Amino acid sequence: MLGFGNKKSNDTAPSLTGTAGEESGSSYRIAVMGGGSWATAIAKMMLEKNESICWYLRRQDRIDDFKRLSHNPAYLTGVHFDVDRIHFSADINDVVERADTLIWVTPSPYLKGHLKKLKVRLRDKFNITAIKGIVPDDNLCVSEYFHQAYNVPDENLAVIAGPSHAEEVALGRLTYLTVGCSDEEKAQRFADMMASGYVKTKTSRDVIGIEYASVLKNVYAIAAGICKGLKYGDNFQAVLMSNALQEMNRFLATVHPIQRSIFESCYMGDLIVTGYSQFSRNRVFGQMIGQGYSVKSAQIEMEMIAEGYFGCKCMKEINRHLHVNMPILDAVYNILYERISPTIEIKLLTDSFR
Repeated sequence: MLGFGNKKSNDTAPSLTGTAGEESGSSYRIAVMGGGSWATAIAKMMLEKNESICWYLRRQDRIDDFKRLSHNPAYLTGVHFDVDRIHFSADINDVVERADTLIWVTPSPYLKGHLKKLKVRLRDKFNITAIKGIVPDDNLCVSEYFHQAYNVPDENLAVIAGPSHAEEVALGRLTYLTVGCSDEEKAQRFADMMASGYVKTKTSRDVIGIEYASVLKNVYAIAAGICKGLKYGDNFQAVLMSNALQEMNRFLATVHPIQRSIFESCYMGDLIVTGYSQFSRNRVFGQMIGQGYSVKSAQIEMEMIAEGYFGCKCMKEINRHLHVNMPILDAVYNILYERISPTIEIKLLTDSFR
């Protein structure tokens, strides 16, 4: 592998290969692939220990505004950047060519659209997914998709997870993140790079389990939001989250049966914060559905992607083959895709809880 996996971590500067710089400028250790709020928060973290990064944004007008304003014009506008330390590009091939470590933060429904433009090989790069969704149609976690479609070996695939709203990271509030990778040394190196005074990190080998948990917690947050919109109180929300954790555990034990503790922060912690926080777009989306909005009208008013909407359909299709008992997933699917009344569906769900 080029770059990250084969050299010692350098906390103060990007790795320079010496070849790309001759024609296209410096080669960068880190590239952030996406322009949303979580991508912006990750870029902030990466610049804590890297002199410079590469940043792929699909729209040139956003790049122009970013350079002029010194902040992302659309997301987390209060986070200011030294734009001289960032190589922006709307050309995905330019960014992938320059960097040796790629952090993917594009919404899962649009990932394949970005990758269709790609001509540079991914298998030699260290690919880290911070995408909390399933690749539609293929119904694969992002790491599985990179492995199958782009022949990226497992040791060059990693995932970032944990209770980590971008808004709180941007404010420098204490955050705990988990880096999952089959290569524990690479996971630790990247975890060390992310760590700071306000970011604590740990590592795991459970890449697939962490990815599926990240998808499911968004679905359960939609359920929590629907119940909030229907005026269910905190007492029931606690029961809902308790049952959601059990449901998540059943699914993970079936799809990837390894020893894990579902109570770790990358599973239970992420579920709790996404189900309860005011920053959770999936909870907000669900609350709007519970209040009577149609799916389309809720999506238009939010102006942001609620990954759980897409993840719900993918998880339902995946579970048709696994047959795991998942009443909360089924209820959310019935409300969002079968247009069953939230009042009726949630009442049926409450009757199944103990």
